[in-house]
Amino acid sequence: MSKFDSIRFYHDEEVQKVLQNIAHHPMLKSLIDYTFPEYSEEQVQNLLNNIHSIRDFQSKIIYHTLQQVLKNTSEGLSSSGFDKLDDHTSYLFISNHRDILLDTSFLNILLMEHGKIMTGSAVGDNLVQKQLFMDLAKLNRNFIVKRGLSPRELLESSKLLSEYMYHLLKEDNRSVWIAQREGRTKDGNDATHQGVLKMIGMACNEESMMDYFKKLRIVPVSISYEYDPTDKLKMPQLMAKMADELYIKDKNEDFLNLMSGVVGQKKRIHLHIGDVLDTDLDVIKNETTNVNKQIQMLSKVIDEQIIANYKLWPTNYIAYDLLNDTNRFANEYTEKEKQLFLRRLELKVDKCNEPMVDTFLEMYANPVVNKLKLSHA
Repeated sequence: MSKFDSIRFYHDEEVQKVLQNIAHHPMLKSLIDYTFPEYSEEQVQNLLNNIHSIRDFQSKIIYHTLQQVLKNTSEGLSSSGFDKLDDHTSYLFISNHRDILLDTSFLNILLMEHGKIMTGSAVGDNLVQKQLFMDLAKLNRNFIVKRGLSPRELLESSKLLSEYMYHLLKEDNRSVWIAQREGRTKDGNDATHQGVLKMIGMACNEESMMDYFKKLRIVPVSISYEYDPTDKLKMPQLMAKMADELYIKDKNEDFLNLMSGVVGQKKRIHLHIGDVLDTDLDVIKNETTNVNKQIQMLSKVIDEQIIANYKLWPTNYIAYDLLNDTNRFANEYTEKEKQLFLRRLELKVDKCNEPMVDTFLEMYANPVVNKLKLSHA
């Protein structure tokens, strides 16, 4: 048994069998119907019969599903920075994280369109409790991050995950996507969790941790949505945090967030590929030999790139001006855009609940605040 069997995605030779096992599942049928509404049953079966690899599954089904999602729920996906990537080189993409499913999915369709190596992507096991979800995730080249473990189990699991990511990057020449933190950013403050970097570094086989990270070719990624399709769903957790209360998820909350992200309106979406971290790592290595301080400095470097490259939309500027009762960024949006945002605000939160209104506005305004802080640093 392979060392990584408990977390790995499917091998190409397993794909056809798994697809045939789930071919009659109502949810897979719904996915196919959504993607190819004009297909007959015979055409669907032919489509499934001709998928023999993950690449086939992604290019023949998932790519087209995502095009439908973009067509039905957005005003388009734009991108920048892909010209910096080599076609035949693997990278470790560390990304801000706003939507459970779409962040990594949009990165991969852009990698496909630009002829770059697509990613193996980390997904929490809380999202794949049902076998069908597990199958679809592994067919889409997702590997599993185990949650809710004891400290000892967490240590073992993290080491295995770190080794698997290194294996993908260096042995398989497969790019890897991982979020900068566990769970999505809910308040608009994108920040790299040092624990994620420590986990990545657990497979270090160099004298210097920074030399090891240099081998991984880390690339910060910034993704921004003009409208966050799950903004309303993020509110209860934010309000609990503000009241210093323990927040407990509902049983189906993850699935509801996942589906709302897919079907919710997003308007425009932009994804930017940052610079490969190289000389920054040399600077950190020369600054200190203390690994904890190095990790701290590295997370700051990643954060600065993600914030600097984050695309601000009219909604961000509107929220900032409303929150601060100012017209500072009035030239960044139209009156019509402001009225549309105010209408969204009314539909999503109780306007009589001032803390809730402010929390909703902060979700959109914080990326502006963070850019201002960075420019004045």
